[in-house]
Amino acid sequence: MTVLTHILKNQFETAVLNEVCPAGESWMCEVKKGQYFRIIDLEGNQAVDTLFISASNPDERYSATDTLAINQQIYLEKGTMLYSNFGQPIALINDDNCGRHDTLGGACSCESNTVRYAQDKYPMHSCRNNFMYALAKNPVAQKHGLNVRHIGPNINFFMNVPVTAEGALKFDDGISAPGKFVEIQAEMDLIVLISNCPQLNNPCSGYNPTPIQLVVHEGVEA
Repeated sequence: MTVLTHILKNQFETAVLNEVCPAGESWMCEVKKGQYFRIIDLEGNQAVDTLFISASNPDERYSATDTLAINQQIYLEKGTMLYSNFGQPIALINDDNCGRHDTLGGACSCESNTVRYAQDKYPMHSCRNNFMYALAKNPVAQKHGLNVRHIGPNINFFMNVPVTAEGALKFDDGISAPGKFVEIQAEMDLIVLISNCPQLNNPCSGYNPTPIQLVVHEGVEA
């Protein structure tokens, strides 16, 4: 455990949940309406692909198109309300000290790695692999009857994906740093599914995926 990890763990001793997700792995939990969910970038420059799904109706989930259309901006930041595919508020970015987050770049997959980089990149681990593994094996997914059809558009927290003047997406060097965090307030009972991005072909995770800390709390820090 790094010194930073130890300090951050002690800050949330009374948290409902406080875990570390290893580099390149999947993670899943439930967050109740009104609770706060914090993602901490422990070592910096780590992309965190995240799905939010309604716990009461898994057909309702985070929608990138609704969120961007209603907020009239392409980046997510402190104060941004996140919307579902039913047009309902699903979560609020309550606090953030990174600056902005991406929801256009999607999740890496074996297929996208092949198209973007090279044919021999197909076997490399990807965020879509992580999502599918969690949906098949995680007890939270089994409890709610989730499967691959519940994978939808995701948020890439801490990921830097500028839009060029020509309208293309560019996977650029990250803008996060050790200890940076984003905190989400749940607007409904949520299932949170994360891929702590294992990408090695672009700088979204600094070509070196690292662990993240995940904390669910009631709004009062220890």
